[in-house]
Amino acid sequence: MTRPLRLALSGASGRMGRALLDLLGGDEHIELVHAVVAPGSVHDGQPVPGSAAGFLRYAHDWLHAPPIDVVIDFSSPAALAHALDHCLAQGAALVSGTTGIDAALEARLADAARRIAILRAANFSLGVAVLTRLLREAAAALPDWDLEIVEAHHGRKQDAPSGTALALGRAAAVARDTTLEAAAVCSREGRTGERNEGSIGFAVVRGGDIVGEHTAMLIGQGERLELTHRATDRTTFARGALHAAHWLAGRAAGSWQLDDMIAAPR
Repeated sequence: MTRPLRLALSGASGRMGRALLDLLGGDEHIELVHAVVAPGSVHDGQPVPGSAAGFLRYAHDWLHAPPIDVVIDFSSPAALAHALDHCLAQGAALVSGTTGIDAALEARLADAARRIAILRAANFSLGVAVLTRLLREAAAALPDWDLEIVEAHHGRKQDAPSGTALALGRAAAVARDTTLEAAAVCSREGRTGERNEGSIGFAVVRGGDIVGEHTAMLIGQGERLELTHRATDRTTFARGALHAAHWLAGRAAGSWQLDDMIAAPR
C-alpha cells in the first residue's frame, strides 16, 4: 500500500488507546481518520491530540466515519460489536485486543472472519508471541517435564493469573494433547500433597509498577529450561498492535493470529 494506511481507533480514551495515539504522531505511514470513545466520555467531541488530520475529533459512534482500511479496537465487548458492524459494512480489517467476550459475540466474530480479515490477541507484544511459539514447541518436545508458569504485574491489576499466563498455559496444554481446564493448578496452600503428573502450575506476583513479566519453567530431573519475557514499557503492546494493523491490511478474510504474522516471510 503506497498511500498511508487509513486507521480508526475504537477505545481511544483508554490506556491502550492513549498509548496508540502517542505512537501515531510519529508514523507517517498511518493516517488516523476516526477515533471512537464511549458516549458521554469527557473526550467525546474533543480534538484528538496529534492526529494526522489535524482537525480530527473524538466521536462516540461510527456514523460519520470516512473510508477506513483497518480498525484497531481496545474497548469493551459492546463497543467491539459496533466496530465489527462497521468493519463488515466497509470491508475493513479488524485488529482487536478486547477481552471478556461472550459466546454470542465469539460466534459473530467467527462468522465475520469469512468476509473480512480479523486478528485478535490478549497480548500484542511480539516477544510474547514468540515466547508462546517456543513454549508450545518445548512442551511438546519435553512432555514428561513439569511445567510451571510464573507471572508478575503491578499492584493495581485486578485479575490473576494474567490472561497472557493463561494463554501460555493453554498453548502448552494443546501441545501436550490436553486442555488447560484439565491441567491447570492455580492455587496451592497447606498440605497439597505431591504434584499431579501432567499438571500446569501457576504462580502470581503483584507489586509496584511491574508492566508484565512471564516465565515458563520446564523442570526435568537435574535440569530446568526457563523461557522468560519482560515488558518494561506499555508502548510495547501498542507497537505490536500497529504492526498487526500494517500486516493485516489487504489480507484475505480469515481469523488471523500473531503467530501467523511472525511466521510470515519478510
